[in-house]
Amino acid sequence: MDRPEFYRFHQGEKTLPFAPEEYEARLARLRKDMQAEGIGAAVLTSMHNIAYHSGFLYCAFGRPYALVVTATDSVVISAGIDAAQPWRRAHGDAITYTDWQRDNYWRAVRSVTGNGAVIGFEADHLTLAQKARLDSFLEPAETRDIAPATMLRRMHKSPAEIALIRAGAETADIGGHAIREAIALGAREIDVAMAGRDAMELEIARRFPEAEYRDTWVWFQSGINTDGAHNPVTARQIERGDILSLNTFPMISGYYTALERTLFAAEVDAASLAIWEANVATHEYGMSLLKPGASCSGVTQAINAFLAERDLLQYRTFGYGHSFGVLSHYYGREAGLELREDIDTVLEPGMVISMEPMLTIPEGQPGAGGYREHDILVITEDGAETITGYPYGPEFNVVG
Repeated sequence: MDRPEFYRFHQGEKTLPFAPEEYEARLARLRKDMQAEGIGAAVLTSMHNIAYHSGFLYCAFGRPYALVVTATDSVVISAGIDAAQPWRRAHGDAITYTDWQRDNYWRAVRSVTGNGAVIGFEADHLTLAQKARLDSFLEPAETRDIAPATMLRRMHKSPAEIALIRAGAETADIGGHAIREAIALGAREIDVAMAGRDAMELEIARRFPEAEYRDTWVWFQSGINTDGAHNPVTARQIERGDILSLNTFPMISGYYTALERTLFAAEVDAASLAIWEANVATHEYGMSLLKPGASCSGVTQAINAFLAERDLLQYRTFGYGHSFGVLSHYYGREAGLELREDIDTVLEPGMVISMEPMLTIPEGQPGAGGYREHDILVITEDGAETITGYPYGPEFNVVG
């Protein structure tokens, strides 16, 4: 029996989140960066970069994947367990490697790159072990980190991307309203979370009937569980006067969007109301700062001063916002566009960023809990457009 190292398995029709022209434009920008750096072949290995440049979002399960881009070719390298699905969901060519002998993955990559080329790779993703294999199998003349350049490209969204992100924000709102309806005294966090997740998945399937459905989730937290923004869902039951944190995350073809809101169960005490209203004021002030020409660090410092004047800065827990695009809670991040003191990126039209101040008051103090509001904004030519619709603040969000 012939046991090949790799082969092409193409069947079915290609179905992608965007038109072929969108992917060609992305590849053209990548090739421009490659040419400027003297790179002959780029070996992209992260979920976010492969999905961004091809449309294919892999499921690793311990296996390596790649998108190899040269001046003329764009080829997904995928594992045999996926059969022809990567080809159907990728722009360009696809090669399947077999696991009948170790390192067939690198032999498949080499079939596209050849030996001795200058290779671009993602230094923030490729492990030391895999980098050693790259050097051994491809025998590159040189390797150069292409991750920073690809991140900069992903930070600027096309009109097609913004349309998809807008659909995600609207879906997040639907999940938020479903959660609000499910909140009741005695309800468990998990039951409320499932209501929001189910509503969003149904909405995504309605809007995108030819898509793949995966990864949409909800974090719904109550009481002490609200102290961290990324705390998992539990079976804790909602009690009267609990602070609640609503967090919906629809995922559409690898594109992440989010809605996050503070709520209270049935009633809110005076100390908690004061902190909540202060965080809402911070949120509104922060959104007013997001416009072309503003720097991430400058916005951060301004919000820091706003909170310091109210003696609340010590309760801030993390940066005030971040970019949106092909990313999620377990892969991908456009770290160059985050509202933090150490990031000086200047906002430009076409960028998409959140405003999400959070204050955490420790247990035992008046108003204890985590307060968080989150809107998504598209930077325009002369300001910013908020694409989140679910209301924030006490008037709408004392429920149950």
